[in-house]
Amino acid sequence: MRCLRQIPNPQEAIMNTVAKEKYVAMRPLYRSVVVVSLALVPAVAACQVAQSKAETTAPGARIGIITPITGAHAVFGQAQQRGYAIALEEINAAGGVLGKPLELDIYDDQSKPDIAVQGASKLIDRDHVPVVLGAFSSENTLALVPTMTRRQIPFIVPAASADNIVEQKSPWVFRICAGSANFAAAVLNFLKSHGAPKTMAIVYENTNYGESVAGAMREAAAEGAITIVDEEAYNAGAQSYSPMLQRVKEKKPQVVYFSAYLLDATTLMHQSRQVGLDARFFTAAGSGFGLPDFPTEDRGAGKDAEYTIASSQWVPEVKWPGSREFDEKFLAKYGKHPFYHSMMAYAALKVVVAAIEQAKKVEPTAIRDALKGIRLESAFGPIHFADNGQNEHTVFLTQVQKGKHTVVWPKDLAVAPVLETPPWSAR
Repeated sequence: MRCLRQIPNPQEAIMNTVAKEKYVAMRPLYRSVVVVSLALVPAVAACQVAQSKAETTAPGARIGIITPITGAHAVFGQAQQRGYAIALEEINAAGGVLGKPLELDIYDDQSKPDIAVQGASKLIDRDHVPVVLGAFSSENTLALVPTMTRRQIPFIVPAASADNIVEQKSPWVFRICAGSANFAAAVLNFLKSHGAPKTMAIVYENTNYGESVAGAMREAAAEGAITIVDEEAYNAGAQSYSPMLQRVKEKKPQVVYFSAYLLDATTLMHQSRQVGLDARFFTAAGSGFGLPDFPTEDRGAGKDAEYTIASSQWVPEVKWPGSREFDEKFLAKYGKHPFYHSMMAYAALKVVVAAIEQAKKVEPTAIRDALKGIRLESAFGPIHFADNGQNEHTVFLTQVQKGKHTVVWPKDLAVAPVLETPPWSAR
């Protein structure tokens, strides 16, 4: 078990033996005072824990967070932590919640569903949090839904996009981000307005997330009279996808639709070039294809990322209140522009605080009831939850143009026209 309590106004770490960029895991002690100064992954600049068991039940709100600090998805957990950290600073600078400082109780799910479930039990049973935010991956998040529903604790989902998370219609689950069906619909509408191609191949990660993405596009394509000429499921993290991409090439799809995290998105595009897989549109359900690192030479696909089109849920340029300011604050604090996962986490924490303020007490049912009716204009756009707990979030498409994600769809948000994808031999 790895957990971390982040308390208001964290001081700089004083442990000389702990280097920056390293995460220190701690097993909480409840019978004695624990004072630990931590240098964390940059998601949390520094954190001090100084509490006894009595102090953990003192007045003031403490919110539980489950995110991958270690494991395969740690980079996204870091992105989420950074978003939470900026939100926490702003909230406490503005007076906290109900006039008292807000605290975050963070649990590392190690990128594993079973560990995420253990984390929920720890946060609910031992730390008595009234609300939980998490996780990152769809697989881990889906595993948490039965526990949160059974225990009747509001569960805020910042980033997991598999639609089976909300299809269960749990009255305790509220998802901030858009889902797989929204991604597919956005891409389909784009294709209808750009020549209405007739054939598509779907290449997806063999996980809950990937299967949800593929299933949603399968349904959307059928409605849009697009024939799926090939479907390929792959195991994440493989060194070579060339045989699979060669099979896709042989089917000659006009569109390729990917679901992949950053490492695989990079490999898929490098190897698409190597096997000569050409398509009119290389499209993707966000994730790795939509990250700022994806077009870079050192951390992504570099020039092989050019012309790719990905669904996105946030870029700094969108005209939502506080969007640009968040990007500027993030850049100043961490030296790079944020993943949209950071914004999702930031918005999720702001929503929870707004719900607590509206409920006027830190109690699960009251918070749940407030979330059901909340309407918030945020840096992530308007937030309001439908009956199934889904926030109706706007999805737009970006295309990598000259090494930068550029909004190209829908027309009212586009800042540049779509560029045709040349064959690899002509690049």
